[in-house]
Amino acid sequence: MERIPIEPVVYDAGALIAAEAGSRSMRALHSRAVSRRRVVLVPSPVLAQVWREGGARQARLAFTLQACAVYAPGEQVAKLAGTLLGRTGTSDAVDAIVVATAALAGAEIVTSDPGELRALTEAARRTIPLIEV
Repeated sequence: MERIPIEPVVYDAGALIAAEAGSRSMRALHSRAVSRRRVVLVPSPVLAQVWREGGARQARLAFTLQACAVYAPGEQVAKLAGTLLGRTGTSDAVDAIVVATAALAGAEIVTSDPGELRALTEAARRTIPLIEV
């Protein structure tokens, strides 16, 4: 039987904060992604935004990250992110990296605030679904 490719998903900082806070919707979404063997990407700048000292205070976040691939964006993502910032006149480089990663990977984005990403996804000139948690 031919294997059907399943598109990856990218988490932004809001998704990780929701996981850390114990959000039911985030827990359910993450469980579905893992059970369907989707690749869950967390760009390293996103992790830097939310990680503090780890330990018990971030146990839920650490648990969620175990099933994620922390992705170090390279030149291609950086250039697309810069292009998106230029097209939108915005300045949040981490949000632009999330959108550029999703655009290049053909991924959905999980976020707690799709409004912040909408202009960037439109500027990418690709269909990038935004899933709100």
